[in-house]
Amino acid sequence: MGSLLEVRGLEVRYGNIEAVRGLSFAVEEGSIVAVIGANGAGKSSTLLALSGLVRASGGSITFRGREIAALRADLIVRAGLAQVPEGRAILAPLSVAENLELGAWTRRDAVATAADLERVYAVFPALADRRSRLAGSLSGGEQQMLAIGRALMASPRLLLLDEPSMGLAPKLVSAIFGTLADIRRTGTTILLVEQNARQALRLADRGLVLSHGSLFKTGPSAELLADPAIVEAFLGKA
Repeated sequence: MGSLLEVRGLEVRYGNIEAVRGLSFAVEEGSIVAVIGANGAGKSSTLLALSGLVRASGGSITFRGREIAALRADLIVRAGLAQVPEGRAILAPLSVAENLELGAWTRRDAVATAADLERVYAVFPALADRRSRLAGSLSGGEQQMLAIGRALMASPRLLLLDEPSMGLAPKLVSAIFGTLADIRRTGTTILLVEQNARQALRLADRGLVLSHGSLFKTGPSAELLADPAIVEAFLGKA
């Protein structure tokens, strides 16, 4: 398989602060790639630039052979790239069903959208059981399921996730990661930013280790998990 996403020399600045500098990497179609690193390493800024929520200050972002660095966020979603944001950002006063329907707002294919809604409910049975409940009444784990389901309603080729395990109990984290593996098996490529670096690398095919906005190291996840320097600096004790 070829590269679905190619990033070359990405730069992201907030005023005088350089959050990402000269970052280059590729994501192969059908793979899971984990992005790890300390707080402030530029992980979330990278995802925000890819999804158009923050404008890249420099560099190239090529998705499915098309340059997208200057596109609006809604056009990037239409192109097939959707993000699950840090903190979930669900719409608490709306129902579960309404949140999911909003995930498909860029689509016009009603039949396919309805089929995708049923697939989301099949992946997350808890959401199906609670489809009429207000999203704000869900547990943290259910809200994370809803955020992922909402992104899947855009029918993305590439799913970006920013800290999906944040605030969840270990059992729920394992369930969410298991679901991500299932989503990949359906053909969706995943780029995952995660503080739980060890678990993220166990899920992923490859890892990107960021440090101070730059690429510190990349390689197959198994190699990174076995690298003493990576273990000491980023993974800690098992």
